[in-house]
Amino acid sequence: MRVLVGPDTDDLDALYAAPRRPWLRVNMISTVDGAATGDSGKSGSINNAVDKRVFHLLRSQCDVIVVGAGTARIEGYGPAVRPLVVVSRQETVPDGLRDAPPGAVTVEPLGDPVAFKASLVERGWTNILCEGGPTLLRALLAAGVVDELCATTVPRLIGGDHLRITHGAPVDVPLELHTLIEAEGTLLARWWVSPGSESAAAP
Repeated sequence: MRVLVGPDTDDLDALYAAPRRPWLRVNMISTVDGAATGDSGKSGSINNAVDKRVFHLLRSQCDVIVVGAGTARIEGYGPAVRPLVVVSRQETVPDGLRDAPPGAVTVEPLGDPVAFKASLVERGWTNILCEGGPTLLRALLAAGVVDELCATTVPRLIGGDHLRITHGAPVDVPLELHTLIEAEGTLLARWWVSPGSESAAAP
């Protein structure tokens, strides 16, 4: 494990490089008391400049961005720097993405997460970034297809009744801390998801 103080102590691009391909990482944010959203119901209401820097870095590194339809709608997603796959049982493109260039956005059901990941890899998208939300993260963890969780903890306590970064039936997934960065009180952690962890997840 590497513990670093300040995002400029090393090259962030190298620090966040995928160790192999295919590689599926999920990027999530929460407060110290575990809230994944603020009072607006958006994760964007709890993030800060440090988190945004890593958010944009991960987008620049990946081949494709995967996001749940609910998250894309609530967070007001627009066209991104990479192809965007919206996970939904419906074929409707969220409003903010309807003006994206042809081929920049696809809407697909998750179905079998193992087959879903394989289909992305078959299209040449071997560095996959998922931006949640909590229900999609839980489904991917339960299927054992997540390689890495990038988890930002912002220095805030907000109380109330808010979603956590996973939502749904229980999962019990072992993690291994790879890198921890502290910057302006914000903690940026790279967690490796242990192989075989899907066996501990409830269906």
